[in-house]
Amino acid sequence: MSHPLARLVPGVLSLALLAPTLLTPAAMAQDAVSQDTMAQDAATTPQCQVREFAMGLRYQQQSAEVRALQLQAYALAKANLEAAIAKAEDPGKLAIVTDLDETAIDNSALLVRDMQECHVYDTWDTWGDWELKGHPTPIPGALAFFDFADKAGVAIYYISDRFSEPENKAATIATLKELGFPQVRDDNVLLYGPSKAERRAVAAKDHQIVLLLGDTLADFDAAFRKVPLDVKRGEVDKNAAHFGADWIVFPNATYGDWSEAPLQAWDSPLVTQ
Repeated sequence: MSHPLARLVPGVLSLALLAPTLLTPAAMAQDAVSQDTMAQDAATTPQCQVREFAMGLRYQQQSAEVRALQLQAYALAKANLEAAIAKAEDPGKLAIVTDLDETAIDNSALLVRDMQECHVYDTWDTWGDWELKGHPTPIPGALAFFDFADKAGVAIYYISDRFSEPENKAATIATLKELGFPQVRDDNVLLYGPSKAERRAVAAKDHQIVLLLGDTLADFDAAFRKVPLDVKRGEVDKNAAHFGADWIVFPNATYGDWSEAPLQAWDSPLVTQ
C-alpha cells in the first residue's frame, strides 16, 4: 500500500515527508480525508489471516531443508526396518503403518492455492475436491522405502484421515496406485471413521507393527489426540525412546494444532546496530 501522502500532487511527497509543517492547510485537509478513507477501507476489508501460513508453506514446499529431513526420515525408517527384518523369524508377520498426507504424499499445491484465495484450508472443506481431482506428489524417499518393505514381504497399512466416502476412497486408492505405492488395496487403506488407534488395531490383529510413520503425533498414539499443547509436549518427553526407533516423524509446517499458539518474545527493548 502506498504512503497516504502519495495522493498529493507530484513533487509534494518528498518535501512533505521531510518537512510536513510546510503543507498548506488545503493539503493537510486533503491528507486527513485520505487517512480517514484508508481507515474506513481497512475496517471494511476482510483480513486474510491464512496468509500467516505463507512462511510455513514456503518452507514445506520449497526449502531444501525439508527435502533433506524427509529423505533422512525415510533413510532412518529403512535402517530400522532392516534391523527388524533381520530379527524376525517370518518378515511376513511384520507390518508398517503410515499416514498419507505430508508423510507419504505432498498436498502443498492445494494449500498454496487456498492461501492465495484467502481461504482457511485447515477447515478441510476443499480437501474432498482435491482428493477427487488433485495431483499430490510422493514425499522424497517414500516410494523407495515402501518398495523395499513390499519386496521384503512386510505388510503396509495406509492409515489416513482422508475422506472415506466411497468416491473419495476410490480416488485416493487410484492416486496411490498411479504414483506407484505398493500394496494399495481396499482392506489396507483405512480412512477417516474409527479412530486411528482403532485402525492401527486392525493392522496389529495379524501382524507385529514395527514402524509407525506420520507428521502429527496422533499418528502414533491416542495420548496425543485432542489434548492441550503442554500435555502433548509432556507426552513427547514420556515417549522419547520411540522417536527415531519405531516412530518416525515427518516435518509439516503447514497446519496443526500449534498454528494458533501464542509466541514467546524476548522482553528486552529492540536495539539495532
